[in-house]
Amino acid sequence: MAVERTLAIRTPHWYSNNMRTAITKMALTSIWGCVLVFALLPIVGVGEYTLQWPGTWCFISTGDGQITGNTFFASTFAILGICSLIVTFACNAVTIKALVSRCKAKPAASQSGKQWERLTVETVIQLMGIMCVLFACWSPLLIMMLKMISTQTSSHQCKQTSSSLLQNVELQKDCNFFLTAIRLASLNQILDPWVYLLLREILLRKFCQVANAVSSCSMERNKETPISADSKQQTADMGGSPKQKVVFCECNLYSI
Repeated sequence: MAVERTLAIRTPHWYSNNMRTAITKMALTSIWGCVLVFALLPIVGVGEYTLQWPGTWCFISTGDGQITGNTFFASTFAILGICSLIVTFACNAVTIKALVSRCKAKPAASQSGKQWERLTVETVIQLMGIMCVLFACWSPLLIMMLKMISTQTSSHQCKQTSSSLLQNVELQKDCNFFLTAIRLASLNQILDPWVYLLLREILLRKFCQVANAVSSCSMERNKETPISADSKQQTADMGGSPKQKVVFCECNLYSI
């Protein structure tokens, strides 16, 4: 998706003339086929899926060197994942640069220029949000996999450590972090749609309005001073109330 987005923004004419529906379907089918073949490699004896510590989930075994092709299978998964992160980051950075450059080239006073500026700001914020979520969710797991592969640490050693009074503290920390990393990776599919939904211009504008209203009310309340009896009497004579400012702030906040 990041590569396609970059092609569409950087070379719109080439993209519209060459990227046909048939080509898109063929590319998606090829990617899905390669992923399926790679995922089924343990069935033919290359690598292995094992029950991971603490025995509640299954994943690629990272430290069983005696299993045929296990190091290759786990290393390939981690390296491909890191390469995907790098390519996604590079493509999104190029896309953001192209959008900003095109936005600056548009006349700011024209209606189309203002509309393009709003779309650019919204797209840039969404892309930055997606990149942050992607890196936060996947990079810990992929880096931890490479570390466990290099040290030949496996889930079986995690089980043995937990049953032997935690003699190896460093290994137990790796096991706990590996469990946390896989939980973060599983959150990526949940957080991605919410990034697109929440980081829209209309919602961001509403958030800013609510924040400004809350800030204004806080400043008004901080400016209030203790009211003496004479001040209360003067306020009553004028037909006012010392709580009008607070009520006014609350009305403004609820009216957004």
